[in-house]
Amino acid sequence: MSTVKMHLLVCGGTGCVSSYSPQVAESLIKELEAHGLQDECKVVKTGCFGFCEQGPIVKVIPDNTFYTKVAPEDAKEIIEEHIIKGRKVDRLLYTDPKKQEHVPDSKHMEFYKKQIRIALRNCGFIDPENIEEAIARDAYSALGKCLTELTPQEVIDIIKKSGLRGRGGGGFPTGIKWEIAAKNASDQKYVVCNADEGDPGAFMDRSVLEGDPHSVLEAMAICGYCIGANKGLIYIRAEYPLAIKRLKIAIKQAMEYGVLGDDIFGTGFSFHIELRYGAGAFVCGEETALIHSMEGQRGEPTVKPPFPAEAGYLGKPTNVNNVETFANVPPIILKGAEWFSSIGTERSKGTKVFALAGKINNVGLIEVPMGITLREVIFEIGGGIKNGKKFKAVQTGGPSGGCLTETHLDTPIDFDNLLAAGSMMGSGGMIVMDEDDCMVSIAKFFLEFTVEESCGKCSPCRIGNKRLYEILDKITQGKGTMEDLELLRNLSEVIKDTSLCGLGQSSPNPVLSTLTNFWDEYVEHVTEKKCRAGQCTALKKYIIDEEACVGCTACARACPVNAISGERKMPHNINQDICIKCGACYEKCKFNAIFIK
Repeated sequence: MSTVKMHLLVCGGTGCVSSYSPQVAESLIKELEAHGLQDECKVVKTGCFGFCEQGPIVKVIPDNTFYTKVAPEDAKEIIEEHIIKGRKVDRLLYTDPKKQEHVPDSKHMEFYKKQIRIALRNCGFIDPENIEEAIARDAYSALGKCLTELTPQEVIDIIKKSGLRGRGGGGFPTGIKWEIAAKNASDQKYVVCNADEGDPGAFMDRSVLEGDPHSVLEAMAICGYCIGANKGLIYIRAEYPLAIKRLKIAIKQAMEYGVLGDDIFGTGFSFHIELRYGAGAFVCGEETALIHSMEGQRGEPTVKPPFPAEAGYLGKPTNVNNVETFANVPPIILKGAEWFSSIGTERSKGTKVFALAGKINNVGLIEVPMGITLREVIFEIGGGIKNGKKFKAVQTGGPSGGCLTETHLDTPIDFDNLLAAGSMMGSGGMIVMDEDDCMVSIAKFFLEFTVEESCGKCSPCRIGNKRLYEILDKITQGKGTMEDLELLRNLSEVIKDTSLCGLGQSSPNPVLSTLTNFWDEYVEHVTEKKCRAGQCTALKKYIIDEEACVGCTACARACPVNAISGERKMPHNINQDICIKCGACYEKCKFNAIFIK
């Protein structure tokens, strides 16, 4: 009989691992052993808790104490004060920035209050490398129910009735997708999990695979049962070593326990899963490009039809869903379609996982019900804008999404509302910007990414996006014209209408949304040669205020190109023809005598 009375859950997601959480876990184990408590208190390395801004995180169970920014040297105090004496270590508790009060547990944190965790239900609660902990949280129960109580069509009907739509960006109804693949007869079919997460700042799928790999393996097997497939493939980015490691462990354990492999639960159904590695091409997030990559070909998309459900991997019927979509399947089977469809909006059921990043206080991974507003996400869950700055825009949908403004803050987040606002759900990236961001430069940044990641197969994407980038670069260099702005809009529309795949069709979204919502900034760049955010280096002018300058020469000594002249104790001057706008003088001046024009 177990004598364990307490657990110390240590975040083992990539973010916290990079902040020395493994060393925190090791220190806690050593302190427990030093006090002879290793049999009464167990340290568990879990997946991501979501609150990445506050990592490394240590959670004490059963009292639910939530310690933040824990360092290895804090282990001794946690064990001696909390575990032995029962006194919380106040300095490690999260401090609410609004109330300036310690918050002892996650239930009372604004970051978690409005979240509903379905896809992330086990992340931060279990050891992802221990199948028994996953089974204790109902892993493979849904698979058992499907194989012993339901026909494949009955399972498909449950998924259809739940209203689950693909979480990879397209939003296609999952049940209908499965049904199409099921109806296409073949001697061999495949289930593919798309774990090729390429959006800048996105880490939703990675966190699910690191924190709860069995949920995805189970869902793939359920899908295989429904469509008549006995083989599953997970296409995962090679840049995700921790997720790959935990998937390998999970697959091995699932085979050993008989929940994957041959004759699962004695039902005669067999299902095997293998990993395939991506080489970092963003376009391989598109399902046909992904399939070609797995076949050893160039990762290029093809015209549809035929769809993968008809002719996919090796020409066989193939169902492709992303990680988050699969992670929703087991709880839908166990709790029912009505339970899932009661969450969210009329046409967007359930929850959505977002990677909340940018100029926001609470950077992290969140899962919220569809229909929650951008304002709630940014100012309640996200804790508002860093350093008291003013909110300016939020980019949803990654590089293919659009930039929304303050007027959109009360927009409910779902597939249809975001599209109507000029953005998209995408896979779940959400980047917040403040008053110091230049929206022309933001559009240019995303276009640079798209140009780099285009496969080059179709000319609208290969050439058109390059021309868009060049025009944006011209504008940020102070050489743009009003005709360029019209050309930007027209070319963007042509690229959207004529590109082969979703990458090209959505790549102009950052340009079109910023042109619509921040037209005045574009005009300023063109007519006044001015960047109000001060981000476009070519448009900056560093000016010395002669009345404020005391002639200390600090600025002149800092200038790398000798653009500043003037006698000691006399006002100095900056030669604009020589100045490279590096800002060294601005940073060195102690008298606020240099300003940016």
